[in-house]
Amino acid sequence: MCRSQRFSFGFGFLVGLALILIPTTHAWSKEGHILTCQIAQSLLEEEAAEAVANLLPQHVEGDLSALCTWPDQIRHWYKYRWTSPLHFIDTPDGACDYDYERDCQANGIEGMCVVGAIQNFTTQLLHYQEGTSDRRHNMTEALLFLSHFMGDVHQPMHIGFTSDLGGNTIDLRWFRRKSNLHHVWDRDILLQALKDYYDKDLDSLLEAISGNITHGIWADDVSSWEKCDDLLPCLNQYASESIKIACKWGYKGVNPGDTLADEYYNSRMPIVMKRIAQGGVRLAMILNAVFGDSQEGFAAAT
Repeated sequence: MCRSQRFSFGFGFLVGLALILIPTTHAWSKEGHILTCQIAQSLLEEEAAEAVANLLPQHVEGDLSALCTWPDQIRHWYKYRWTSPLHFIDTPDGACDYDYERDCQANGIEGMCVVGAIQNFTTQLLHYQEGTSDRRHNMTEALLFLSHFMGDVHQPMHIGFTSDLGGNTIDLRWFRRKSNLHHVWDRDILLQALKDYYDKDLDSLLEAISGNITHGIWADDVSSWEKCDDLLPCLNQYASESIKIACKWGYKGVNPGDTLADEYYNSRMPIVMKRIAQGGVRLAMILNAVFGDSQEGFAAAT
């Protein structure tokens, strides 16, 4: 079934962008999405880098990360309210697995989840090579949604249990502050790491993650992260990874009212960093395939 028309857009993007004042945090934090997009952009091949720069509005001066939180900022606007279910996947409580046919739907519509969204926005971007003669899609919006949702699918609690909304209703304390389990994974762990190890400097954290990708602890794993011959099975794999992590490291041992502190933080922080790295590497892989000379690997997405 082709969903590209259902996921098409109007062209009020730049006007709407100017009205955004306050970001919301319903996914990786602002910092998490920035890191994912910065990692991806640093790994783009020449053709993809040029296409991304051409699609971005001039005022961001070619910086994809400057707009990677945009889908969170507009998800409750009337025009974009339909995108809200695309940020996550609800899975059966305690099942600890993900199934596309069972889980990737909303209001009875198949494909209305983060995996379906990534597939559809990738499909839209494949039309970029057709030039300005193809007016079916807003390519800038498609790029931003794809980039954002690749971050979301790697946030483990975005592929969480249905009854607690991915940990959103599990209220607890993060050290001395009120929080919930979803927010701990969205932002609390990352901000704590920035404070503890990087003097709140995002560039220093980016340098550390990038170093681990190129020549550090993940260097031998990168080729397996970015291997993808058929897009939808790859996306299903990323979602499956997230729910397994959510079960093993997110939910396990956590009850409403608990205080999560050093033990939880120290054991989960490396996982958060790795998921951000994987999201960036895999976003670059998709963009290089979409905008490069060879698109054979994503034939199933069209």
